[in-house]
Amino acid sequence: MINYALVVFAIAALGGVILASHVLRNRFAPWLLSLLHAVLGAIGLILLIVLLIQGPASAQIPIGFVLLLLAALGGFFLASFHVRKKLPPKAVVIVHAAVAVIGFLTLLSVVL
Repeated sequence: MINYALVVFAIAALGGVILASHVLRNRFAPWLLSLLHAVLGAIGLILLIVLLIQGPASAQIPIGFVLLLLAALGGFFLASFHVRKKLPPKAVVIVHAAVAVIGFLTLLSVVL
């Protein structure tokens, strides 16, 4: 299950790089890609919830889950700018990405 979650998060991260590159160049990110990024992140979180419900897991899994959940909340904040047709603050984009990467690497450490 953790492997599936990692693959889903990795694909979401690829979309996130494209989204961030748009914002960092003062351009609006494509809305469809934003939605796909969000859906993939949600699927990854659901997979982690299922994994956590199934029973004892490595200590890194709940830590990675919380970090990725925080990144998701930051993603909702970023999406609120998109809805209001405003570019989000670049610092928020960078923090969102950094928290997500740290969460991903925390989960990856379980597998490696």
